[in-house]
Amino acid sequence: MTRRAISTAGAPGAVGPYSQGIVADGLLFTAGQAGLDPTSGALVEGGIEPETERVMANLTAVLDAAGCSWDDVLKTTIFLVGMGDFATVNAIYGRFVSDPPPARSTVGVAALPKGARVEIEAIARHRG
Repeated sequence: MTRRAISTAGAPGAVGPYSQGIVADGLLFTAGQAGLDPTSGALVEGGIEPETERVMANLTAVLDAAGCSWDDVLKTTIFLVGMGDFATVNAIYGRFVSDPPPARSTVGVAALPKGARVEIEAIARHRG
């Protein structure tokens, strides 16, 4: 198996020993993306809506860098600090995903890095 790292300035750089994405055996696995500004690395301000918009933009940038799109996404996992944010996150997420939407899990967590309220990761088919 050959693994190839995906890296883009359109999403925050890794803050640890991980890649923004890895392509292997026809699949792209993305790292979880939080609502971090790719330039400053700071969490965007304004609450769950701008955070979720930034998460989706960051994921889109990683997909693009790998030569993929939301049409290729097979599975996502959403991590939420507050399940009360579920409807808001779901509405924003729904604007990005293709029909039929990917399989998805949503998990409540105690905390996320840098005080984020939402993080999303994806698995996509890679046609390259």
